[in-house]
Amino acid sequence: MLGAAAMLLPVFTPPVALALGIMFSLTLGSPAPVKLQPAASMLLKTCVVGLGFGLSLDAVMDLGLRGLWVSGVVVVAVLVTGTGLARLFRLDRPPARLISVGTAICGGSAIAAVAPVIGANHSALSVSLASVFVLNAVALYLFPVVAQSLELTQSQFAFWAALAIHDTSSVVGAAASYGEQALDEAVVLKLVRAIWIVPVVVGLWMVTRGEKSAKGPIAWPLFIGLFVLAAAARSALPSMEPAFDSVAWLAQRGLVLVLFMIGSSMTRELLRQIGWRPLSFALLLWALVSSSTLGVVMLWPSVVPT
Repeated sequence: MLGAAAMLLPVFTPPVALALGIMFSLTLGSPAPVKLQPAASMLLKTCVVGLGFGLSLDAVMDLGLRGLWVSGVVVVAVLVTGTGLARLFRLDRPPARLISVGTAICGGSAIAAVAPVIGANHSALSVSLASVFVLNAVALYLFPVVAQSLELTQSQFAFWAALAIHDTSSVVGAAASYGEQALDEAVVLKLVRAIWIVPVVVGLWMVTRGEKSAKGPIAWPLFIGLFVLAAAARSALPSMEPAFDSVAWLAQRGLVLVLFMIGSSMTRELLRQIGWRPLSFALLLWALVSSSTLGVVMLWPSVVPT
């Protein structure tokens, strides 16, 4: 509790918070790793909505429309590539599908939404979440370093991070360490990418409805609508901008706490669940996505201003 409270202090940055959470869990041991995951997910969604109060609706719509088709192309490309790589790695269909959608859309959230649709068992779900978790942690530290060495602009980094990093938490953490503009744009673009959960879930349901799958409730990303409403409130009530700025600032500090909680949920048991085959599959698929999207944002000015 003391460690979590300390994360609200401005001295702690997102990368430091994640590292401290992982160190805490692997050395002292997290008291409730299972309970931390849903709590972190709920706090993450709340903070993302809070960030919406710091953006105008015009900015959200402009970035959203620009990023919708780009992210759609990336999603389709990743899913197709994942299908081919799964055969190469001789990976079972459920974990291959879960890792592919997690890489294509939004990490753990997409995996949680798709798992009941395809009837994935607990083992496939755990392996997929663990693989994505490890790569998320790597991305949070790797992306800013690569971007700085290539001298990417704030907008370029926002597009790259939003298109190539799995979970919203790591996108926000990486973008926050790169700059204020990168954070604002990356949040919008990442949420636009998350919208693709809906058509992908529907498509997989149609593909697997003839299979004997244990269906369950689907976790739809409804908080995206609340984010847009928050931006609309800022645009409709300009006199309250100072208050909205305060809410957005609190949301940023809350996201640092989220990363500490996520790091604290990484246990030795979770790491032992990752086999070399699914992790290698996830790593290669992510490397292909990261390198190709980096090339796009650097060489295709119509996608993102340079």
